[in-house]
Amino acid sequence: MSTLSGKHRRLHAKAAPKRTQGAVRAPLVLLVLVGALALGFILFQSSPSLRKAAVLEMAEIAGDVAEGYMVDSRPVEVGQIGDVVYQATGIANTQLIPTSEGYVVFDTGLSIQGAKQKRLLEEAAGSGPITHIILSHSHQDHVGGVSFWLEEESEIVAHREFAEEQRYLKELEPYFWTRNRRLFPWMPEEPPSGGPLEFGKVVPTITVSGEESLAFEEGGMRFEVIPTPGAEGADNLCLWLPDQKILLSGDFFGPIFPQFPNIFTMRGEKTRKPIEYIRSLDRLIALEPEIVIPSHLEPVYGREEIKAAMTRMRDAVQYVHDSTVEGMNAGKTVHKLMEEIQLPPELELSQVHGRVSWGVKSIWEYYATWFHHDSTTELYPVPVRGLYADLVELAGPDALLARGERYLTAGDAVEALHFSEIVLEGQPGSRPGLELRRDALAELLERARATHQNAFELGWLDSRLDETRAALGGGES
Repeated sequence: MSTLSGKHRRLHAKAAPKRTQGAVRAPLVLLVLVGALALGFILFQSSPSLRKAAVLEMAEIAGDVAEGYMVDSRPVEVGQIGDVVYQATGIANTQLIPTSEGYVVFDTGLSIQGAKQKRLLEEAAGSGPITHIILSHSHQDHVGGVSFWLEEESEIVAHREFAEEQRYLKELEPYFWTRNRRLFPWMPEEPPSGGPLEFGKVVPTITVSGEESLAFEEGGMRFEVIPTPGAEGADNLCLWLPDQKILLSGDFFGPIFPQFPNIFTMRGEKTRKPIEYIRSLDRLIALEPEIVIPSHLEPVYGREEIKAAMTRMRDAVQYVHDSTVEGMNAGKTVHKLMEEIQLPPELELSQVHGRVSWGVKSIWEYYATWFHHDSTTELYPVPVRGLYADLVELAGPDALLARGERYLTAGDAVEALHFSEIVLEGQPGSRPGLELRRDALAELLERARATHQNAFELGWLDSRLDETRAALGGGES
């Protein structure tokens, strides 16, 4: 799939400095200091325009500080796509569409980059009244800059389910934040509280849902907001520019196009509905877009290429769904189906974001919930892990470790990992147990890098391996 970078003209660029992950604690302190300076400055301003300018300036400073501690951060750059859309890149992209009557914004990036994205977009495309802020879904990296763009007359357009998705993500923010930091270690220790960087304050003024699109015209341009649930959640929507054949897709396709979608996300959240996603794909396939502009990474060009890729994604999800249902009806266990179900060669897709085996488990539990009917113990709050210490006492750690090493030598790293966890539950801090866990994790990490290269799997394994090496004394490798 080509991205034709020559058509995506870069107008501004500033490379983000890189730091090691060991420096991840610094941003919190610095952000607190910057936030205090911002608050003190704003309190002395009487004009709303001056207050907003102060917020933007301080937010950009805070963002620059945070960016300095990110590993492989994507720089904020502005380019023009298809002559009508300006895009500011970053961890997530912000799109600005100028018309003769005002400006339409699609997604607003992460809060720590939103202020810079806004400034650079206005330098490139000019400024004027913001008539619509259209949000593809409620994730922080797509709504973080709303307050920077919002004006008194602006309409905030979102899916009808946006408020509910934002609500549960906000209520569980401490829980999800901890999980996210395992995968994105540059995040500060605590979520921002108060001020423009805080999550969970967006209130849509117009909502869309069901099969009904929202169509409007501005400055001679036609816009169509299409509800597309099932991708990044129940509140997903896309923006279609029918005259230009441009689809602004948000996270509907994920960060890589095409790819197997994230029906399940390791960081946590509700399971996405596979049949909803298939129906939404059918709807977008029928549009036959010539350009797809995602809210992560680069735009994609070519009507036939895009149609073929979307069709393959739809057929792959349908195949995994149908194979899972067939296996459930045949009485196979979820773990057996996770092992068996693979995409046929004609439907092969990148699994950098979503994994087929995880999709199988998500579909299973979406339909049949957490009780697999494998064991009566599933019904009670005593996991098998609660008996690991007894197993160590009965079998002895040496025998368990020897069996784990045998599995590892045979290439069965997951089985070896199980035995390391049994030993460590019975003998926390056991050096041989930690060494077995380290070696099993290292084998799984090498295998993941050599196969699907799934970003979430790699992040998790890296995190667990770092923890294990630290427990062994930090110098282990």
